Amino acid sequence: MRKYLVVSVILVAVALYISGCNEAQGTQAAPPPQSLPVLQINPSAATTYLTYTATVEGKTNVEIRPQVSGYLEKIYVEEGAYVTAGQPLFKINDRPYDAQVHNTQANIEAATANMEKAAIEVRRLQPLVDNKVISDVQLKAAQAAYDAAKAQVSQAEAESKNAGINLGYTLLKAPVSGYIGRIPFKVGALVGKGEPQPLTVVSDVKEVYAYFGMSENDFLKFTSQAPGKTINEKIKGLPPVELQLADRSIYASKGKIELMEGQFDRNIGAITFRATFPNTEGLLRSGITGQVRIPQSNAAVIAVPQTSTYEIQDKIFVFTVGDSNKVVGKQLHIVTKTTNYYLVDKGVQAGDKIVFAGMDRLQDGATINPQLLSADSVSKAMPQ
Repeated sequence: MRKYLVVSVILVAVALYISGCNEAQGTQAAPPPQSLPVLQINPSAATTYLTYTATVEGKTNVEIRPQVSGYLEKIYVEEGAYVTAGQPLFKINDRPYDAQVHNTQANIEAATANMEKAAIEVRRLQPLVDNKVISDVQLKAAQAAYDAAKAQVSQAEAESKNAGINLGYTLLKAPVSGYIGRIPFKVGALVGKGEPQPLTVVSDVKEVYAYFGMSENDFLKFTSQAPGKTINEKIKGLPPVELQLADRSIYASKGKIELMEGQFDRNIGAITFRATFPNTEGLLRSGITGQVRIPQSNAAVIAVPQTSTYEIQDKIFVFTVGDSNKVVGKQLHIVTKTTNYYLVDKGVQAGDKIVFAGMDRLQDGATINPQLLSADSVSKAMPQ
């Protein structure tokens, strides 16, 4: 009997202890909801960009190639230097060609002497034939000799001109103003017409061309959506485009799309366009790469800051603030995106409030203390 009494006392004591603990816990205050910034989203106009990888080339790229063979005697310019049209670039040893010029001049003098001698013979025979002292056969022979000597003079003069041209080719000058490219040859190198490499390339980059390819799918969208009846009208109606450089910066001057190839390249499955950009300060050089950005206006779309989203299995979500300040995760259907925003057409609607930051500490159904942000202040800090 005593054993059961002890057990009963222990059970009562345990029950009282548990009850006391529960009462103590009940008196402890629950933590307040966390304060998080909240943004009300509304429709707004936004500009998005179609981007295409581009290669930049100078408006004029002229390969400098020798027209005569010889040893490279002088190089007047440095790689990367700016030159003006007519400025000397290279000098090929000209002594063999100078000797040819002197030789052809001597040939002209000899041919001229022979022609004068033949002319004298014609003048001597002419009165004899007129007075019937001799037959005209001798005069005709003399006249033929004169004509042959005259032809020899013309041939010698032509050879002299050709020798003079070759002598002029030994000094290579810039055909256009621009920047010097790589110079693969050194002084003393033997160069000539058959050389596979040019001596250098002069690039006129006052204007540059940015060449980019548009896939068949993008081209069909362009032809169906761009205003205008013909392709030329559609191209002319395109807005000015931007050039994004390799460091992600945007080139200061806008360009204009001017040209399109007539057919698709089967190897790459694209059609090539060309955009022209001014380059008065020479900041762009031939061979650099970037992206041509074609702007597109989007009216009355909902822009959601990318920093306000989170990702689950390649799907983009936001936390919306509902009744009683409880948050609910909603998946977004993204139409396109700008630098800082997703443009969406499903998942949220105008007037919804979303959690702007602090999503890593939230889960569905959590209650927060919303701190409403000004839409203007957000747009200033994070422009589209």
